[in-house]
Amino acid sequence: MNPTIDLGIISIHWYSIFIFIGILIGSNFAIKEAKKHGFDEDFIINMLFLAIIIGILGARIYYVLFNFDYYKDNLLEIFKIWNGGLAIHGGIIAGLITVFIICYKKKINLVRILDYLVVGLIIAQAIGRWGNFFNGEAHGALTTLSYLENLRLPKFIIDGMYINGNYYIPTFLYESIWCFIGFIIMIILRKKTFMKVGYLTSFYLVWYGIERFFVEGMRTDSLMFLSLRVAQLVSILMIIIGIILFIYSLKKGKKYGEVNE
Repeated sequence: MNPTIDLGIISIHWYSIFIFIGILIGSNFAIKEAKKHGFDEDFIINMLFLAIIIGILGARIYYVLFNFDYYKDNLLEIFKIWNGGLAIHGGIIAGLITVFIICYKKKINLVRILDYLVVGLIIAQAIGRWGNFFNGEAHGALTTLSYLENLRLPKFIIDGMYINGNYYIPTFLYESIWCFIGFIIMIILRKKTFMKVGYLTSFYLVWYGIERFFVEGMRTDSLMFLSLRVAQLVSILMIIIGIILFIYSLKKGKKYGEVNE
């Protein structure tokens, strides 16, 4: 699979294209959701702009820190993010800190904002994973052609999973599909009258945390801390926080119609 589009003068990486498309579509959904609930569009756009920029930096720093043995001897490689190496958990943490600071200064309920942002975030993740496909990364262990054919995958995906003379399990695809299903569920849930502030955020944390924990166990390129897979540890933390937030919202949360929009 060719990771770039050659335009003669320049080459554009598919990875960058899918990250950009994911950000564009995800941001659009987040802005629309927030506007429906009375938030100023300019405020949301400005907040997203900062959160996305800092989130990308956070995703890269997170990845570099856990691969520092390589990057300490290849410092210029740190800036070549088009070759891959954006850790979504690092992006989420950095983006969350940015949104928290803005909401704190503006005296806005953080969880309310997050309920609108996670709808866009999860579809952005579903799209962004295809950048990993074109980069030949975020895949699972060695497998066989017959295994991939039995999954009834399109030929271009099977061909893309043939990397350096071997076939690999398409874990990028598993995560993309899971995130897309989660997006559909969230789109349906957001319109239900029983929904309370915090439900969507807690759903995202648990839904993505469960998937990432199991899929991470199948990957061959996990970021490691000692002998532990970092993403699995973070996923467990996400699930716990999601459950706690859901219980809190269930007991004390207000329905969207009962809060000041």
